[in-house]
Amino acid sequence: MKLNTLSPAIGSKKNRKRVGRGIGSGFGKTAGRGHKGQKSRSGGMPKIGFEGGQMPLQRRLPKIGFASRQAKFSEEVRLYQIQAMKVDIFDREALVKVGLVGRRVTKVKVINTGDISRAVTLQGLMVTKGAQAAIEAAGGKVE
Repeated sequence: MKLNTLSPAIGSKKNRKRVGRGIGSGFGKTAGRGHKGQKSRSGGMPKIGFEGGQMPLQRRLPKIGFASRQAKFSEEVRLYQIQAMKVDIFDREALVKVGLVGRRVTKVKVINTGDISRAVTLQGLMVTKGAQAAIEAAGGKVE
């Protein structure tokens, strides 16, 4: 096999349609655009989604939902979940190890849901005011 003998398979390459090249070509004169009208003119097509002045579908349908890009990197941990764990010092790595948060999470916030009765230490975590008060009331601390 030589490079100068290579050619594409027969039928895989079609010749492009050459419009406006005389009557004999079959696409002469009006070049396959028909007679008159908006579509026969150069640049004469309405924008994508235009429905002749009728309210277009993308504007008729209700807009719903919002997906925060921050959400996959932040999670909430509740006080009763911390109470159930056997660990005394909590930081992000400890929460990942016990399976409360995922590995990709960068921000963890402790919220005041449930109650806590033992002293724990939180390091490098965000804490709500109510959760901080509950932790300190139980003898723990937030660093």
